[in-house]
Amino acid sequence: MRPAGGRRAAPRAPNACRLLGRRAHGFYARDAGVALRTNMGLLRSLICQESTTFKNVWTTHSASPIAYERGRIYLDNYQCCISSIAQEPRILYQKPKCSKSEKIEDALLLECPLGEMLPNPLDYKSSLIVLTAQNWLLRLSADSGEILEKIYLAGSGCKFRYLSWDTPQEVMVIKSAQNKLPAASRQAGIQQSVLFHLAVFQVIPLSFIGMLEISKKIFGNTVTDVDVSNGILIIIYSMGLVRLYSFQAITEQFMEQPFDLGCEFNWNGQVGVVGKYPFGLPCNIKITDTPPLLFEASSLDNAFQIGGYPWHYIITPNKKKHKGVFYICSLKDNALAKNGIQDMKCCSLEPDWIYFHPDMSGRIIHVGPNLIKVLKLKEVESNTDQTEISEDFIIVANREENCVNSSVTVTASGRVVKKRYNLLDDDPEQETFKIVDYEDELDLLSTVAVTQIGADGRAHLDLHCNEQGILLKSIPLLESWDV
Repeated sequence: MRPAGGRRAAPRAPNACRLLGRRAHGFYARDAGVALRTNMGLLRSLICQESTTFKNVWTTHSASPIAYERGRIYLDNYQCCISSIAQEPRILYQKPKCSKSEKIEDALLLECPLGEMLPNPLDYKSSLIVLTAQNWLLRLSADSGEILEKIYLAGSGCKFRYLSWDTPQEVMVIKSAQNKLPAASRQAGIQQSVLFHLAVFQVIPLSFIGMLEISKKIFGNTVTDVDVSNGILIIIYSMGLVRLYSFQAITEQFMEQPFDLGCEFNWNGQVGVVGKYPFGLPCNIKITDTPPLLFEASSLDNAFQIGGYPWHYIITPNKKKHKGVFYICSLKDNALAKNGIQDMKCCSLEPDWIYFHPDMSGRIIHVGPNLIKVLKLKEVESNTDQTEISEDFIIVANREENCVNSSVTVTASGRVVKKRYNLLDDDPEQETFKIVDYEDELDLLSTVAVTQIGADGRAHLDLHCNEQGILLKSIPLLESWDV
């Protein structure tokens, strides 16, 4: 291509290569993502600058749990929705009081995908997927509460109770409560084979993938829970065992027939419409044999997590004496990472907890009563096949003012008093971490630390740089921590 006037432009290959490289990483001057990142950087600077203050502009109380999703506050079991984006929160909608059978059991916020053509203009707006006590799946407008879609899942023999994401904003999983026979049936010797039902949907637009049973015949008698996450069927057993199976392989091997919502079907002698009352959804994935096992691990209290790069998993050895000890192992060969045993040796009522950092950096966050460790995985210099756990940074609670752990104190009169016991690491009189959260858009790691003062608790919210752990701003919470 030549510029106006017919003169050949000078070669720009190096710049073009650099531009394409930056494009591949999402950096392009005219890209909307650049503007968003710039705006988020400005917002982060405004929030963290010393002159910025926060004040209470609105207070509410609720007898039921309060939920928050993307600028919306939900009260009264999702019957009332309040926008928190305006200068002062305002009610978006208030639904009339519902009967017990219409009670919402669980909910997920659904946001439209970017770059896709959708069949309905309303699909471009956020909506709330809710599951009712009578097995109805409803898609509500997030702004008005209007019912946009209504799907009947199953009859009274199956009680669906839980919603979760397999792939966030793409594939949704609906799980039933564990099926239990009435006492009279158990006394009569009747066996209950099916333990759980799972229904899986593609979202926006809502489409039915399949429904399956988790039975004792296939997976054993000691199954206590089940889930689907990131394409993995997770089976949890009472003795601490966790087994992983490929959900895609199960679908390909055991799906008897695909079905579309709203289509008529003739299934096992039943004639009806998929997703309509009274038929609901057909159980079209029949697992007739044990699927190929991907991975299994034994862990105390079934605590098991996968993450990091390269892939690693975190478990606690399945013995009571190891409670509070975490092993970080390679998923490839089960090898324990160098420095892979993490033990804070804390003596506290509330246990410490550990998880893979949600920022997709592959790091690990380990939270104790007075210490937060951010750990990273790296190759061992002398052995590239082995990984090593090292500290990226730590955050320490401010306990300098309180020397409450001293075993010997001297009174004003000079009398020496020896304590017969040591305080716990999470004693209320000492500053203790209660919450650690990651704000992805601002790239901030936030912590809430609490100190009990008299009958009330004094708390403060700290905002830390997610990359280095540097404290950027501390915000005292004026309300009592109990509130």
